[in-house]
Amino acid sequence: MHSRRETRITWASETKNGAIMHIAISGAGVAGPTLAWWLDRAGHDVTLIEQAPDFRTGGYIIDFWGVGYEVARRMGLEPAILEAGYTVDRVRFVDKQGKPSASLPVSVFAKQLDGHFTSLPRGNLAALIYKSVEDRIRTRFGDSLASVEQDEAKVFCTLTSGRTLEADMLIGADGLHSKTRELVFGPEKQFERDLGFRVAAFKVKGYRPREEGVYVSHNEPGISMSRFSMANDETLFMLVYRAGYAFGARPENEAEVRDTLRGGFRQAGWEARAIMEAMDDADEIYFDVVSQIEMPSWSKGRVGLIGDAAACVSLLAGEGTGLAMTEAYVLAGELQRAGNDVPAALTAYEHRLKPFLKSKQKAARSTASSFAPKTAFGVWFRNLVVNLMGLPFVADWALGGAVKDNFELPEYEAPK
Repeated sequence: MHSRRETRITWASETKNGAIMHIAISGAGVAGPTLAWWLDRAGHDVTLIEQAPDFRTGGYIIDFWGVGYEVARRMGLEPAILEAGYTVDRVRFVDKQGKPSASLPVSVFAKQLDGHFTSLPRGNLAALIYKSVEDRIRTRFGDSLASVEQDEAKVFCTLTSGRTLEADMLIGADGLHSKTRELVFGPEKQFERDLGFRVAAFKVKGYRPREEGVYVSHNEPGISMSRFSMANDETLFMLVYRAGYAFGARPENEAEVRDTLRGGFRQAGWEARAIMEAMDDADEIYFDVVSQIEMPSWSKGRVGLIGDAAACVSLLAGEGTGLAMTEAYVLAGELQRAGNDVPAALTAYEHRLKPFLKSKQKAARSTASSFAPKTAFGVWFRNLVVNLMGLPFVADWALGGAVKDNFELPEYEAPK
C-alpha cells in the first residue's frame, strides 16, 4: 500500500519527437496507470488523479489473458505478474451436499490461450503497473473531479480538493461508475445496460474447508456461490444472483447489502449458512450491478474514456482488465501516430477498438447466464457442457468466442 502523496516531476518544454503534452487521467485502477506508462514512454507529462487516499492492493481474483496479457508483456511486466499470480488447477461445481457435479481443469482455458493465462488479485495487478511508472508521473491521491470545462486547446478541471488543473487532454479511466463520463457526457443511466445480475465479493480469514488451487462453485436456480483459497489463510467468496430472485430491491448501503445477501442465500444448500456466518467477519463487501456501458462516442473534444468507463463488458465477462490495458495501449499509440492531434487520436482509437469491444460485450451477454442459470435444467445443462469441455471441439464451441481475442495489437513506432 502506498501512502498518500503527490509525486512531482519537472515539466519540460518539448520532447524529442515534438511538443510535450500535459495529460490528466482520472482513475488509478488498471487502465489509468497502464495509459500513464505508455504516455510517459512517449515523453508526455502525466497527472494521475485517484479518489482513494492511497493505492490499495488485493481485491477479488481475476483471470488475466488475451491481448491485455500481450500488452503487459510489452511493458516488461510478465515475470512480476506471474510471480504475483495464483496457480488455479481446477474449477469444480458442487451440488447441495457438496458432491462434485462438474469439473474442469484450468488447462483447458490455458490451451485455448496458448498458455498466456494466470489468475491474481485485480488490485495487485494494478499496483504492479503503477509501481512501474509512479516515480515518473504526478499522482494526486484523495482527490477527484468536481467539474470539467474545455475549449479547442485545453481542458480545465476543478478537483474536489479545490485545486484546479489545466491539461491538453483528459482521460476518464475511472470505471463503470465514471465521474468523468457523468461530468462530460451525462448520467450513467443513458449508457448502462443492466444484464440482470448482482454480484458481491468479500474475504475472510480462517474459513474451512480450504482447497488450494481449486475454484469451488455451487449453483441453484438464480444464484451462485463460489469460494477460492488465497494466501495468508484468506478465502475469497463471490456471490451472484439474478435480480428479483427473492432478494427484493437493490440495497443502497453495506448494511442493506448484508441483509439482502443473508435473506437470499441463507436457505440455499452447500455451505450457504457457513458463508453467511463468515460474512459477519468481512471488513468490507464489494457489491454492484452486473452491467455494460454502451456509448455512441467515447470522446468529446479533448476528453476521452477508456476501460469500463467507455465500454464495460461486465464483471462476468472475465476479461475487462485485459481489455482496459489494450485500450490504454492503443490510445497512447494513436496519439503518437496522430502527431499529438488529440481529437484525431481519440477518433482513431475508437474506430480501431469499438467493433472488437462490441463483439466482446455480445459474447459476455451470451455467456452471463451460465454463472447463475435460471432453472434447475439450466444448471444441469451447464454442468453437462463443463464435463464435456475436455473434448477439444466442445471447448472450442463453448469457450472460443468468449476467451479468444479476434484483435491484433497494432505496432506503433517507438518514440525517438
